[in-house]
Amino acid sequence: MLLVTGVSGALGSLVAERLAGREDVVLGTRAGLPGTRRLDFDAPETLPEAFAGVETLLLVSAGYGEDDTVVARHEAAISAAEAAGVRHVVYTSLSGDGDHLTYALAHRWTERRLRSSAGLDWTILRNGLYAEFLTWIATPDAENRITGPLGEGRLAAVARADLADIAVSVATDPAAHRNRVYELVGERALGGADLAEALGATYAPGTLADARAAIAASGAVPFQVPMLASTYSAIAHGFMDGTGVESDLRTLLGGREPLDALDVFVKAVRQG
Repeated sequence: MLLVTGVSGALGSLVAERLAGREDVVLGTRAGLPGTRRLDFDAPETLPEAFAGVETLLLVSAGYGEDDTVVARHEAAISAAEAAGVRHVVYTSLSGDGDHLTYALAHRWTERRLRSSAGLDWTILRNGLYAEFLTWIATPDAENRITGPLGEGRLAAVARADLADIAVSVATDPAAHRNRVYELVGERALGGADLAEALGATYAPGTLADARAAIAASGAVPFQVPMLASTYSAIAHGFMDGTGVESDLRTLLGGREPLDALDVFVKAVRQG
């Protein structure tokens, strides 16, 4: 039996859609939605029942929080998997070129924890930043300007739908991917000027200081400020353009053409 966590989230919900109707799949969420098993990594006592009978766990990262919070969540999940006799954990991590991001630490800790786990096989899917994420950092303002401080840098963004397809493929045939690490970044790196041109906007990048101040003033919770600022900085300084890793995206898509990240971004912006 395969258990998928986080199915109320953006990536997990796409995975759940692709697995709908399969009797060998169960879905988990802290929200306790109908037809799901309730599991809450912040309440480890919910995990033994949720993990009962599970052979493969697709652990969708619970990476939205401070490092100690995320590490505690993933430790609870992996420890519960060990105790329940789960055989294989597939984990959605962060691309290898993302080590300069403030939120990379919890992902790398989780990878290390899986490698040292007791009796678990594992597969690590190092997902690139979503094309949809660009709407957070590069949507035009009221004057139709993209002012995010992306500089001359570029992002090898990847469509969330492609990552969902890969997660399903790997998690439903885990033995073929035993103890493998896959880099999953986009094939076409996008810069601020590309994004602006596609939307008929102007690219007028501001400074990191301006962006940090704007994020803080927006009502963001404290950890979000360095998270987004570090993302801008890593892109602007050339660390996220995909040249630092060798992507397995097309291979794990079965050779098909990945979705165009620019098209995905434009559609997401226009849908609001």
